Amino acid sequence: MKILSAEFVKSCRLAADYPAERLPEIAFLGRSNVGKSSLINSLLGRKTLAHVSRTPGKTRLINFFEVRTDDPIIGRFYTVDVPGYGYAKVAQAVKADWGDMINAYLRRRSELCAVVLLIDGRHIQTLDISTVRWLCAIGRPPIVVATKVDKLKQAERQRLLSEVRETLQLPDGLPVVPYSSVTHQGREHLWALLRERIGLMRART
Repeated sequence: MKILSAEFVKSCRLAADYPAERLPEIAFLGRSNVGKSSLINSLLGRKTLAHVSRTPGKTRLINFFEVRTDDPIIGRFYTVDVPGYGYAKVAQAVKADWGDMINAYLRRRSELCAVVLLIDGRHIQTLDISTVRWLCAIGRPPIVVATKVDKLKQAERQRLLSEVRETLQLPDGLPVVPYSSVTHQGREHLWALLRERIGLMRART
């Protein structure tokens, strides 16, 4: 598969501002500083499409990127960068606003065909566990991506999948993808899962 183009479209807070074109959407969600922007850039073969910041909590709106491919099933779709959760230094009122914004998008957006939940497999936190449970409860079972696997030793990588599944208490059938935005390990596996989700949505419409 070849990516023909990947372009930023708009940043949104309210549902009225979301893109009107009814393309499949893939949302990327995770704790602040888990590597969402780096993964999006790696997945789409770009260096600076999604802004990478060393300061957690920089993404404060829902960012839409239009992606065009030559794959007959994937075609065109939106990659959606959702604000990270769990950054303690953000004011409580701002965190509440983020929560309402994210909740509304994930629960109600009919174009959303997959949620990619990024976790740091080395440091799984209670918020990661509760987020998995919440996504499953609202009918958005995620594709779990364990980021930064290039920082693990070989023995740690071999244990990663079972440890992530056990710690997150994942239901059977929920996929886990070890990923490195540095080496691009996991890129083809993640694309295969996204292709399947997009194909299922296109088959229903």
